[in-house]
Amino acid sequence: MNFQIRYLTEYRYDGPVSDNLNALRVRPATTSTQRCDDFQFRTDPETRVQSHRDYFGTEVIEFGIPKIHDHLTIDVRARVVTSEPAEPPESSWEALGTAAYEEAAGEFLLPGPAEPPEGLLDELVETTRATTPLATLKLLCELIPDRFRYDQTATYVGSTVEDLLRVGGGVCQDFVHLGLLLLRRHGIAARYVSGYLWAAPADGSLDSMEVHTHAWLEALLPTEERGEPVWVGADPTNRRLAGETHVKIGHGRHYVDVPPIKGVYRGVAQATYEASVKLTRLDPATSARA
Repeated sequence: MNFQIRYLTEYRYDGPVSDNLNALRVRPATTSTQRCDDFQFRTDPETRVQSHRDYFGTEVIEFGIPKIHDHLTIDVRARVVTSEPAEPPESSWEALGTAAYEEAAGEFLLPGPAEPPEGLLDELVETTRATTPLATLKLLCELIPDRFRYDQTATYVGSTVEDLLRVGGGVCQDFVHLGLLLLRRHGIAARYVSGYLWAAPADGSLDSMEVHTHAWLEALLPTEERGEPVWVGADPTNRRLAGETHVKIGHGRHYVDVPPIKGVYRGVAQATYEASVKLTRLDPATSARA
C-alpha cells in the first residue's frame, strides 16, 4: 500500500521562551516490507536541523531554536510504501535454544526496568503458553484485549504494567508493554514498535483519515534447520499480526526508546499542545517489494 502522511504538531506558549531543544522520531523506517520514498520536515520558527541514527537504528531529528519565540510548529510530511510480510515461521520451543537465536535476541530478552512484583504475572504467563512460539504470540494477541479494556482515561504515558493490571484497562502502549513482559518470560525476544495504523473500513470507502500514533510489538521467532530467526509484528490492541496497514517509525526495548517528540525550553511560560496525523491511501496496489 502507498500512504501519504502528514504529522502536524503545534505548541503555543503563554509567554516568551527560548533555547527550545527537541528530538523527534517521525521518519518512517525502511525495512524488508516498507520503503520511505519521500520525507520533508519544517519548523516555524525556521531553524537548522540535523539527524542521526540512534542505538536501535531509528532516525532521530534534532533542532534548537535559541531566539525568543511564543510558538513552535513542526510539520512532517512523508510518503511510504508497505507490503504484507511473509508467513511467520512455525517452529518448536527447542529452536529458541540455538546459538543463532540467542545472538539475534540480545538485550530484547532481558527484563525491563519496571517489572511487576514477583508472582503478579504468573497466571498470565501460564495461560499464554501454547504449543509453539508463534501460537503463543497469536494467543497473547487475543488474551490481552480479552482481559483488559481499551480505555484512554485509565493510564498515562508514564504508567507501568502494574498500573494496567491494577486498573484493568489502558491503551496500545500498555498492551504492548504487557506483551513484551509475557513474551520475554517465555524466552521469546520482543521489542516495542512505534508508528501508525491505517484502520479504514475494508470496503475502501475512505482514502484519507485522521489517526493517532500507534504501538505494537515485534517478536523474534526461530526458524527450523538453524536458520536465521525472524522478527514478526503483532498488534495486541487489534487482535492480529502486523501487516501492510502498519507503518513503522522505529523500535526499542520500551516506549522510552522511541517517543515521537522529546523537548525542553528555557522560560516560565506554560505550553498548550495540539498534534494531528493524517494518513492518506494513494495506491493500494503499490508494493514495497517492487
